[in-house]
Amino acid sequence: MVIDVDELVRQRLPRYYRFIPRWLTRWLERIIHQRELNEILQRMCGKDGVGAAHEALDYLDITTEVKHADRIPTEGRFIFVSNHPLGGLDGLSLIAFLGGRYKGAIRFLVNDLLMAVKPLQPVFLPVNKYGRQSRGRAAEIEAEYQGQKQMITFPAGLCSRMGKNGEIHDLQWQKFVVMHAIRSQRDIVPMYFDGENSRFFYRMARWRKRLGMKFNLEMILLPGEMFKSRGKRFRVVVGKPIAWQSLDASHPMEEAQRLADICYALKPENENKKL
Repeated sequence: MVIDVDELVRQRLPRYYRFIPRWLTRWLERIIHQRELNEILQRMCGKDGVGAAHEALDYLDITTEVKHADRIPTEGRFIFVSNHPLGGLDGLSLIAFLGGRYKGAIRFLVNDLLMAVKPLQPVFLPVNKYGRQSRGRAAEIEAEYQGQKQMITFPAGLCSRMGKNGEIHDLQWQKFVVMHAIRSQRDIVPMYFDGENSRFFYRMARWRKRLGMKFNLEMILLPGEMFKSRGKRFRVVVGKPIAWQSLDASHPMEEAQRLADICYALKPENENKKL
């Protein structure tokens, strides 16, 4: 498996390919760090799922400190929810950690575009983030929630953005996590991932929004953000499980926001305020 921006443009835009200047595709190759991404993919070859996530984290020298890991149940079926500050390394870290705790018996809801990363397909559960789910896809997702594997999800869908007050925070959490928890009778385990991208990433997102562009242009910066984090140590704080019976099915959006509030209350400085 190799990422080739030029070939991807040729396949996706065959009618316009000859009009696209070569310097533009070379620029895109640099922006997404094509060479470094292919080095990671090469290392992941021969590994599946959790093992592939470990290979990527080792390549980037990323370590994760988990606080209150004892709150993670050893038995039962759960939905693990977390804020989504980074857009890549947070997901890989949770796959590596929770996959280790549950011997690989995990499924992670992801943008269906990420299914192109074949070594991670065994743990990925694809979701169409930009359109309606097909009946087959919806049935597959429901079957996984009714199954025995642990489910992991970022309820915000997209990675965090900077608010007007300068605080980095998730976008609105979606109600699907509440509905799936109730239907599958799974308790929810909240987790807070402590990290953030560069200020340039957030400024790009703000500029794009001000210009009225719907396409998330800043997403092409995420590979670069990942490589900027090389050698970093991240912290994850685990919260106490939330019983699915405590969720109000008649107000799923409000309940999703309550879950987000519980997650952010786990932020290290917020936890310290309770002491």
